[in-house]
Amino acid sequence: MTASDFQSPPWHDNAKGGERHIGIELEMSGLELDALADLVAEYLSLTVNEKGRYERTLTGDSAGEWIIELDFDLIKKLGRKELRDESFADLVNRSTEELLAWAAKNLVPVEIVSPPLPLGRLDEVEHLVSFLRKKGAKGTADSAVNAFGMQLNPELASHDAQHIMACLKAFVCLYDWLYKQSDINFTRRVTSYVDPFPPQYVKKIIVAEYWPDLANLIDDYLADNPTRNRALDMLPLFKFLDEQRVLASTEDVLIKARPTFHYRLPDCQIDDPAWGINVAWNDWIEVERLAADKQRLDACCSAYHEFLQSPLKRLMGDWASIVEAKWLNP
Repeated sequence: MTASDFQSPPWHDNAKGGERHIGIELEMSGLELDALADLVAEYLSLTVNEKGRYERTLTGDSAGEWIIELDFDLIKKLGRKELRDESFADLVNRSTEELLAWAAKNLVPVEIVSPPLPLGRLDEVEHLVSFLRKKGAKGTADSAVNAFGMQLNPELASHDAQHIMACLKAFVCLYDWLYKQSDINFTRRVTSYVDPFPPQYVKKIIVAEYWPDLANLIDDYLADNPTRNRALDMLPLFKFLDEQRVLASTEDVLIKARPTFHYRLPDCQIDDPAWGINVAWNDWIEVERLAADKQRLDACCSAYHEFLQSPLKRLMGDWASIVEAKWLNP
């Protein structure tokens, strides 16, 4: 892969006028935690540090720390505790941890979490994916029980409510097409990890008059989506912008405040030579391009609203195909 495989976004600068960044999260199996950490460190010339029995941090990148971890919050917390076998409680804790770790090996992915990287480094991560594929990394399709995802955390170009709202409107309009493009694995489809936005919320935000200020935007979102389980999780962004407002609706400690979208829809198909992070990135760029084109966005929202209001069109029509034929980047 080369940088030319990545479509250019309509916005290159972040809210502070610097280069936009992106965080990337990849879930996989086929490689043990330490083996994966060593391979990523080798490829990127980083140093491996042990944070706990199930977490490794890789240092030496100017962008920040890379994290390699078993993607299971409870086992990570247990793995940070020092167990000395000096008491019955320690013995019980160690036995519990070992049982969970044994079970997790077959069900829980090992995850790579990048620091916020300049967009110009996307091709570097793509080459890392190819390197790990050759070393035996496996993705969602490798097992019927795998539900491994790839998550993109693209930094916003602006924190203004209108910019955020335009991107949300564009996303819900393109969701059916994105879902079809992503060809989500059955195991992930039956989980709640990448749920669509509820119909009542979609209908609310695509009307022409809906351009709320930031406080009302967040309140309306939280009323219908007080959960991380959305294909586009807005809670990290809203916690970054207004932490108290988010905490008043959800106490989920896994919400990490950051000035990014959290795009959770794509599978991780790292063992497929035809797959790369550019596939999901280029789909996401269609969302940004629609959001950046006010006239096209307004027309698409109007058409989608009409589609949703018509039982016959919903029954007989295919919005994903309509999107592909009419509303993608011309």
